[in-house]
Amino acid sequence: MHANTSASSRTDIPESVAADCATLAHNLVGQSPRFREAMELVRLYAAWNAPLLVIGETGTGKELVARAVHYLSPRRHRPFIPVNCATLPDALVESELFGHARGAFTDASQARTGLVRMAEGGTLFLDEVEALAPRGQGALLRFLQDSSYRALGGNQLLHADVRIVAASNVDLRAQAAARTFRDDLLYRLDAFRVGLPPLRERLDDLALLVGHLLDKAARATDGRPRRIGAPGLALLGRYDWPGNVRQLEHVLLKAHVVCQGAELGVAELRRSAPELAQLDLPCAAVPLAAQGLRAAKRAASDQAERRFVEDWLARTAGNISEAARQSGLERAALSRLVKKYGVKARVPAAQVVASR
Repeated sequence: MHANTSASSRTDIPESVAADCATLAHNLVGQSPRFREAMELVRLYAAWNAPLLVIGETGTGKELVARAVHYLSPRRHRPFIPVNCATLPDALVESELFGHARGAFTDASQARTGLVRMAEGGTLFLDEVEALAPRGQGALLRFLQDSSYRALGGNQLLHADVRIVAASNVDLRAQAAARTFRDDLLYRLDAFRVGLPPLRERLDDLALLVGHLLDKAARATDGRPRRIGAPGLALLGRYDWPGNVRQLEHVLLKAHVVCQGAELGVAELRRSAPELAQLDLPCAAVPLAAQGLRAAKRAASDQAERRFVEDWLARTAGNISEAARQSGLERAALSRLVKKYGVKARVPAAQVVASR
């Protein structure tokens, strides 16, 4: 997954920062259209100071994107400070963000610098921003309005030059509509937005990701490079990856450790991930040389039937009756094929109402 951005083209970047940029570009792996679109936005928004909101499911790489925005920006020489908002105690959110004066509360035996001051000139990354309590949301909103704040218990009005990048794995617009997240704060944070697609929606990137993550696993363990065979890659493509790239990374790390040879296969993957053990291997992934002629013909026939069923149900949004009518099959025959191959179908609304 390449980020379509090049640190080497920026001649003003010191060697250490250029290395950070190169590392981020190397970790942002993918060529699928939606992923490349997101990376183009990363490159575009990096040059500006307005708040940025990164949206994506758990494990899609939101912090990697936040770091890329920082290190590809004019702020690259200054700190990148990440914080998970879910870990901020409700009563101490203002203290954590803006610091406190000595004696500001019972345990404040000395003054403390807040995260905003620590990120001066750089970027403050607020992960799981939806977890902020109402008090914290209000404090953050006040800061976003004019970049000024007071330390808790302090009298001096301070100013900070900090870019805010926030991230969430939930629909903040729905939360704002439900009044669990301030809509005025959402408007401030959502000046720019990058949406990261889940892995199941960019499986075209699977081969690139697997190669990259296996290289990473080798560097983290025994240093021995391993590749994946076609059956193993086909098996990975059958899973929907609710934990996204992070889950894939963990599975491949375990599979790398248990693999005794140079090629990682189906057996190692199933040992490393029980969820993969429940999946059938696609017939096309089994080498024809390992099958008899009769078995090969049956496998090819089954594959063609399954593809036929999947294509017609996709065309008719899962409506078996409509798929049968358009394809020329009897509904009962199509239903048997749907059941045989476990293809998901949709019951028409009229039948649901009639059955009640």
